[in-house]
Parts: sequence; C-alpha cells; structure tokens
Amino acid sequence: MASAIGMGSAALLKAISSPLKGWMRTQDVQADRLEGNSGQQLGTVIEGDFIPRLMMRYSHGTSSPTTDRQPVVESEEANRFALLPLQLEADELLVEVETFLHRGVSVEAIFLNLLAPSARQIGRLWEDDECDFVDVTMGLWRLQEVMREIAARSPPIVRSIGKPRSALFAPLPGDQHSFGALIVDEIFARSGWDSEALIDPERRELLRLISEKPYDLVGLTITSDCNSGALSKLISAIRTVSANPQTRVLIGGRAVNENPGLLAEAGADGTAVDAEAALKLANRLVESARLSA
Repeated sequence: MASAIGMGSAALLKAISSPLKGWMRTQDVQADRLEGNSGQQLGTVIEGDFIPRLMMRYSHGTSSPTTDRQPVVESEEANRFALLPLQLEADELLVEVETFLHRGVSVEAIFLNLLAPSARQIGRLWEDDECDFVDVTMGLWRLQEVMREIAARSPPIVRSIGKPRSALFAPLPGDQHSFGALIVDEIFARSGWDSEALIDPERRELLRLISEKPYDLVGLTITSDCNSGALSKLISAIRTVSANPQTRVLIGGRAVNENPGLLAEAGADGTAVDAEAALKLANRLVESARLSA
C-alpha cells in the first residue's frame, strides 16, 4: 500500500517516522534479490536513484545563496569523509557534517560535494566485493538520516502568493526506489509548491489520488528499465482520471536519462536532468496550462 508523505512541506522530513525500521523494511523486500545477483542491482539503486537526486541543485530555499567567497568542501575532505558512513553511527556522522555547516559551507555544497561522493564510493566498494549488503544498507541509511536532519534545519523560506501550484511525485509503480521522488518533492516544496510524494505506490492507489485531487503536475521517477507501451498507458490513464483536465506529466530518472526517446514514446509532457531545470519546466508548463484553461 502506498503512503502519502508531505502536504505542502518537505516530504523528506516525514519519510521515515521510525527511520531505521522504515529503511530496513524497504531493504528486507529487496535483500534476497540483491544478495542473489551481482552488484549491478545495488549499483542501480545508488547510481540511478540515490546519487542523481542527491546531486540535484538544492538552491531553492536553502539557508544562504552560493557566492564565490563561500567556503567549499575540498576534495581531500570529501575523500576523508567518504567511508565514514560505514564506520560511524548516524549521530556521529552528523557531527562530522556539522563541522562543515559551522564553517559556513552551504547545504547545497554538502549535498553535492560531500554526501553524494560518499554514496558513490560506497557503491564502488559493493561492486568490487569489498563491502557487504548490510554495510551498504546501513551506510546509505546513515547518509539519508544526515540529509534528513540537514533539511530539518533548513526549512522552506519560499511562500507562494495566492493558491500554490500542486504536484504529486512517485516512482513508477513496481519500481522499488522511492528516494528520488522524495528528493524531488522536497525541492518543489521548498520552492512554494503544494507538493506530495508517494512511497512504493500501486497503480490503483496512484490513479485514485490523482482522481481525487486536481494536481497541476504529476512526476514519475523511473530508475529501472520499463516498457514504453506500459508507461504510455499509465500516462494516458493519469490524464483520463485526473481531477484537473490540465494536469501535466513529467518523467525522469536513470531510465529516462539513458533512453531520452522514452519521453516521446510514452507521451509525457517533459523531462529534466536536474531540479533547477525541472522546476523551470514545471512552472512553465503549469502556467501555460492555466492560461489555456
């Protein structure tokens, strides 16, 4: 059963009400599948879902704008930090990150230049058989907890004038990797959208929610290979049942980045490679839809 996270606020902060249990439940579903195959599937989780969304520009509603003089994360510091999620508990890892925050390094830089490279390095260790499944699971969970805490300390400061634009983000039904949808939701919420996210949605549940609330935008993240025909049928169903006849549909994720032709084949309204581009495109599409209504 899907669960809705976030109502006009950053969904990431509510994604794991009991963090370790929630994360491990998700991993229990995937553990047998991952352990029974090569490191490629876990690599897909990290490279196709965790890192791309983690590396989205977090420029909307963060604590301070980036300037040329703002402190940065040096490459040597990032290298030293990279393996700490495998060695430290989440609270200890947060202490390490706090040294960068106290120095004035932006949330944006911490996400892009500290946490994302760490996740990538953990993925490499898995692929080289130098790190087991439990270590990888716990390392990524600790990184997620640190990101959750940082987000809590940097609440959205953007407020909409008038009725905010609304969006629903979800992984493609059947796709296990919901972290990307949560991050996209977080960024849109920080920019003043009434944004929600689904975790592990069923097709029926996704369509039911879309039929009940007039979302301006529906975003689907796709990390695993998918059939363009099935995706096209889902997008068609979204438009058919939507409580908003002008709903726009965006798709993104590893599968779309690797196969740009999927956009036209599925009949979506657009795609973007990062959050800044996604926000600009979504604002343009929704504004155009409202003007034509």
